Amino acid sequence: MRMPRGRVQRRRLAALAVVALVAGAIGIAVGSSGDSADEPKAGATERRAALDLPLEQQVGELLVMSFPGPTAPEYIRRRLRNGEGSGVILFGPNVTDARGLRRLTRSLQRAARGDALIATDQEGGEIRNVPFAGPLAPQSAVATVDAAAATGREAASGLRRAGVNVNLAPVADVNPATGRGVLASRIYPGAPGTVGELVAASVRAHSQQRVAATVKHFPGLGRATINTDDGSTAIPARQPAIQATDLVPFRAAIEAGAPLIMASHALYPAFDARRIASQSPTILRTLLRDRLGFGGAVVTDSVEAQAVLDRSDVGTAAVRSVVAGADLVLMTGSGSWNLVYPRLLRRARRSPAFRTRVEESARRVIELKRRLGLRAAG
Repeated sequence: MRMPRGRVQRRRLAALAVVALVAGAIGIAVGSSGDSADEPKAGATERRAALDLPLEQQVGELLVMSFPGPTAPEYIRRRLRNGEGSGVILFGPNVTDARGLRRLTRSLQRAARGDALIATDQEGGEIRNVPFAGPLAPQSAVATVDAAAATGREAASGLRRAGVNVNLAPVADVNPATGRGVLASRIYPGAPGTVGELVAASVRAHSQQRVAATVKHFPGLGRATINTDDGSTAIPARQPAIQATDLVPFRAAIEAGAPLIMASHALYPAFDARRIASQSPTILRTLLRDRLGFGGAVVTDSVEAQAVLDRSDVGTAAVRSVVAGADLVLMTGSGSWNLVYPRLLRRARRSPAFRTRVEESARRVIELKRRLGLRAAG
């Protein structure tokens, strides 16, 4: 996921403006009302905390929101106060300077009573939403474990000082043999094993600064020739090839204690011929949870990505992702909450199975927040 730019940004913002106008009345009505050696599994404490929350707040734990400008609007602060959102993602237009960003993140935490996840993309190079924080080098220029640890530490420490506690990095994708993948400039160089070592070093460096690294884009987007922000794409590789290459860095990240993994919006016919990864129980549960043993939180890539919109509206996509096993729905459009939150809440009230799924995800998010030193609900 990257911040929409140029043509894609204009197209998406226009669509979201319509969404916001259509859903405004709904929003006003509703808005008012990985395991590691160092980190234990979520247990009875987190489960009790999730169960103690009203259903409205359990659903809120699953949502990462966005907004325009350098000041948090009242509707964002209200949702955080009411527990109707777990946190926010910040982009370039939210960031003025160091003092302004710190003022913004403090206002968000005040509204959330110290409970907000505050995320941004800070991969390095051009993919840095906080321009006065590092690293200046893109991942493609980072070739050693020491350098990966140093750049991860630089990103995490800069974000932590600014009040940001989740970095949507590092990229764990592997460049294809052709070297023609659309994300090539954002990927660590080298063979899968080398990429895995670099990813693991970055994950550990983030953890030392108490910033959550987000390993992306599971189960691997390096082979893609179209960015899912811009359109639908399928990864035609067979399971043995994906197991031997694409999954290697994710295994390393899980062993290093990665707290968050981002699900790709690409289609992987070798695993699921019908559903994109972010909406596939086969990929998120059977592969990621059962086979790879990931116990942390799964976040979707931007639910407004064109690869998602090609298949459904954002509300339907959010329901599908939660059913599949995602714990956090990442909304990069300011109008999307108005469609997503009511849809998830209605489904949870109607379906006991979906309600159980919401509670499971809320528990994982609460565990993540406690790992970051946040107050955490319950």
